[in-house]
This record gives sequence, structure tokens and C-alpha cells, in this order.
Amino acid sequence: MATTIDEKEVTVFGEEEAKQLVNELRVAYDSGRTRSYSWRVTQLKNILRMCDDSEKEVVEALHMDLAKPELESTLYELGMIKNACKVALKELKNWIRPEKAKTSLTTFPSSAEIVSEPFGVILIISAWNYPFLLSIDPVIGAIAAGNAVVLKPSELAPASSTLLAKLFAQYLDTSSIKVVEGAVSETSALLEQKWDKIMYTGNGRVGRIVMAAAAKHLTPVIMELGGKCPVVVDSDINLQVAVRRLIVGKWGCNNGQACVSPDYILITKDYAPKLVDALKTELDKFYGKNQLESKDLSSIVNSNHFARLSKLLDDEKVSGKIIHGGEKDKEKLRIAPTILMDVPRDSLMMNEEIFGPLLPILTLNNIDESFDVINSGTKPLAAYIFTNNKKLKEKFVMSVSAGGIVVNDTTIHLAVHTVPFGGVGESGMGSYHGKFSFDAFSHKKAVVYRSFTGDAALRYPPYTGFKLRMMKALMGGSFLAILRALFGGSKP
Repeated sequence: MATTIDEKEVTVFGEEEAKQLVNELRVAYDSGRTRSYSWRVTQLKNILRMCDDSEKEVVEALHMDLAKPELESTLYELGMIKNACKVALKELKNWIRPEKAKTSLTTFPSSAEIVSEPFGVILIISAWNYPFLLSIDPVIGAIAAGNAVVLKPSELAPASSTLLAKLFAQYLDTSSIKVVEGAVSETSALLEQKWDKIMYTGNGRVGRIVMAAAAKHLTPVIMELGGKCPVVVDSDINLQVAVRRLIVGKWGCNNGQACVSPDYILITKDYAPKLVDALKTELDKFYGKNQLESKDLSSIVNSNHFARLSKLLDDEKVSGKIIHGGEKDKEKLRIAPTILMDVPRDSLMMNEEIFGPLLPILTLNNIDESFDVINSGTKPLAAYIFTNNKKLKEKFVMSVSAGGIVVNDTTIHLAVHTVPFGGVGESGMGSYHGKFSFDAFSHKKAVVYRSFTGDAALRYPPYTGFKLRMMKALMGGSFLAILRALFGGSKP
């Protein structure tokens, strides 16, 4: 019987293929090649060259998958990847250098250091919303640390996934760095294998599946998840600047399809009308009157996510709360920037991460009520506050548990490579960016050096009262206690 698909062209990737892949990578890793400084530098330089050479292709792929604007693709994906590479290349010698550690009288004479060694063979499962940044940025950390790597891009951004596989094969050492494309079955086959560390970026539901698979092999994991990122807006602010920064963080980052995107606003009833007017004014300036057609806004990734967002909007508890936007185009997978006022906290929208262009506003009697609202939910990946009140800033930083906090802006902490990026609680575990990426994929090995001189009989049997007093004094680290132990009593 004739078929329309040439079966010889179909590449099957199951558990056997996954097992073979891991074995090949272990051979490459065990050869020691990935540990060398020169190999790491070469791969990082090749990533930089790859980004420069393929900018047009990357922009086109992101437009195919998400209708992502060229500026967002160039700056927020390629730009951040290149910055991460440059930081790693500049600092790598310092990162791999053993860190000296102090020793105590207990082990005198001795010296100690902390040696960063690669974990081994790493699996990185990335997300669709920033398919290049969230794939390559962790790979940079894994390479810098000296690991062999498998990248599994998201199948929900197929053009980006295909291009990643092509570029990695073209620019990087394919004996130690590989890409596996596919969907659930391929990911499941990979997760059946024993890895030395797994990093997953995505949602909590799949995160639990990844963790369960990792637990079978006691494999450590990094989880970059999400959550409902709150924005508290105080009244003593430059409202126009605050609103512009809020809009760029919400709709200017993949049209709300970002894990650190502002999810909802908390504001007093008195000040809310001013905020809404400012939001409408600035949205019109940024995206025009017909925002559904704006070329500066990404589309929704696929029909399933479009249906999910439509369901949130169609919830009878919020359908009458829309005060701006709400327009949808199912054929083009577009939803206009949408603002909703006084959304009930028991609505669907307030009980899951929105991950789209919908922005509910919750009004309060006073701004201090915002802490109860935020802390009554799960810990978010990010939390934002706009205020000039010093005490309120301090209280927010100390009282709100989140992966990261930004005061008087949104999302920009991702661009600061000297601070860690990661979640807490249900928004994730582990962190990366800058040196934190290197550390995330490195085992910190303790090494203590001693010579054969200075050997003390105190630690050896037979145990005596004098030895006990001396050892207690040495472990306590008090010079006076040591003198007392020496001269305070006779040796048995």
C-alpha cells in the first residue's frame, strides 16, 4: 500500500537512541576534551560567531513562530546571548581558578581550596517563548563549566528548534554538544536516561514530570518555572515613567508571554483611575489605536494557548471587567493588550499564571494590603514595586518572597549578570546568569592539602583526658583555651 511519507526519511528517536546518545557523550566527556580551557573558549567564541552570522535567520525564525518584532528578537534574544558569552569569555579564567579557603587550628598545618569541576553530561530542556535565549544561555553556562550537553528545544517553536539544530551542528563540537528535536516522546526518552544534571525551563506541570524522572537517578535539577508576578503601584511616583516601564515589561516582552511578565497590578482605589488613564494613553502611543494589528506585538504561540487565554477572558466573573482592549483574531492568533479592573480573586485569571497580554488590576483600600494578597499565593518568579517611599521599599524587599525583586521598573534584573536569576518555591529552584550559570553546572569540590610533617599524636588512640581537653580547645579555636589545656592539668 502506497504512503505519502517516505519512511526511510523519518528519524526515530526512542529510548535506545537516547541511551546511545548519552553513551557517546560520556565517551566524549571522559576523554577530558570538554574540561580544557581552550575547548571551552573555542565553543563560546563559536556561539558568538554563530549569533553574528545568523542574525537574519534567527529574526525570521522568531517571526515565523511568534511574529516577534525584530527589535525584541535582536536585543532580548541575540543581544543577551552575546552579552552572556562575552562575560563568560572575559571571566572564565577567574571562574575556573581554584578558590582558596581558610583552614583552622584543628587541621594545622594544612591548606584548602574549592575546585570547580563539571558535573559531566547535562540535559537542558528549553521553552518556546524565548527559544534562542532560553536554549543558548544555559548552554553557555554548561560549556563554560566544562560539561557535555544535550539541548532539547521546544517543539512549540518549530522554526526556532530546526534552526537551533542546524546552527549547533554547523558551529559547535557535535561530539560533545548535541541537539535533539521532537515533542513528548523524544523528551520522555531523554528523561529515562541517567544525566549528571538536568535544567528545565517551562511550567510547573511538566516540571513535576521532569523532577520525578530525575529522582529515579538522584539527578540534581534546575527548575526555571514561573508564577503570578505582582506589580505594586504606589501613588508618590512619576506615573508616566512607571507606566511606560510597566507596558514594556508586560506587552513589550513577547506580548506577555514571558515568565517574568507582570501578571497583575495592586493599587489603591483612589489612585487606580489615574493609572488606567495613563496606561491607555501610553498604549495608544506605543501600539496605535488598532492595537490588535500592531506589528510591535508578538502573536500568541498557537491555537491551544489562544484558547486558554480566551477562556480566561470569557470567564463570567471577569467578562464585564474589561476596560481596555479585549479584541481577538483567532485566525492570526492575536489578542490586543487587555486591561481588566477589579477582577475577583477567585476567578480563573487570578488562579493561574496568565502568560499573555491580559493585565488584571486589583484595587485596595491601602497599599499595605498588597502584602497580604501577594503572600497568600505561591511565591512568584519576580515581584515589582513602583514607589518613592523608602520604608515601603524596604518592607517589600524584606516581606515578599520571590525569585527576584525590581524596584521602580520591571524585568530588567534579567540583564544584570552579577545577580542570580531563578525562582523560589513553585516558581523554581536553582539559578543562573553570569557566574551563577558557571556555578549551576559545576560541582564545588573541597580539597584539603597536608604534608607528612606536623603529625600530632592527639588524634590517635589511646584516648586520654589530656587529649580530650586539647582537642576540645583546638576545635574551639581559642588560643587561651589551648594554653589552659596545656598547662591547666598534668598529663596522665
